[in-house]
Amino acid sequence: MINVYPASSRFEYDKGWLKGGHSFSFADYYDPENVKFGPMRVCNDDVIAPGKGFGAHPHSDMEILSIILSGKLRHEDSLGNVAVTGFGGVQRMSAGTGVIHTEHNPSEHEDVHILQLWFEPLERGKAPSYTTGEFDTAALDGALVPIASGRGLEGVTAMGQDMTVYLSRLEARQVLDFKQAVGRRIFLFVIEGELEAAGAGETVKLGRRDTARIVDAPELSLVGGAPVFYMLIDLP
Repeated sequence: MINVYPASSRFEYDKGWLKGGHSFSFADYYDPENVKFGPMRVCNDDVIAPGKGFGAHPHSDMEILSIILSGKLRHEDSLGNVAVTGFGGVQRMSAGTGVIHTEHNPSEHEDVHILQLWFEPLERGKAPSYTTGEFDTAALDGALVPIASGRGLEGVTAMGQDMTVYLSRLEARQVLDFKQAVGRRIFLFVIEGELEAAGAGETVKLGRRDTARIVDAPELSLVGGAPVFYMLIDLP
């Protein structure tokens, strides 16, 4: 089954310094029918204005991944970590028993655009930790590149959940096939462009910022309807 959530169905927000959309219930937006998808709890599409950001705030027992799409994101936390990351980099925080952090746009002139993803952890009550990771942006062309995973993939940012986040770019009519074990889930997010997804006898078309939540389709065919940049998450 492939359930499509068009971009227009997201909760959109514009606070001046922060603009974007929530794909799941978060902060001021709550829908009891849209709280999570498997262990996936948050998918926030944030654009932060120059010199602005989130002040010190706590987290616990959540796996948090920030994917920087453009600009720079500065992180600082109560564990003593400080990092500035741009496109081709990710920031991963396992909040565990508790951590306080800030996130800011250090630029004076350029927005930072991020996707922030939250996942429930496999184990609660673990010691908090933080790391950054990198991936080869050129390798995204015509391939699904794992950028964060809890499956022990070499050279890939480790997560405390049995899931893998992939990024990919396809040209128009270029095809990729994705296979996973029976009983798992797929979350698709089109960052830019158009994507066609086919599996379990269904075919759907997704545009910019559309998402799809897929179950019972262990073999998925992905086709660029136009040049497309997208994210795929393999979930339990």
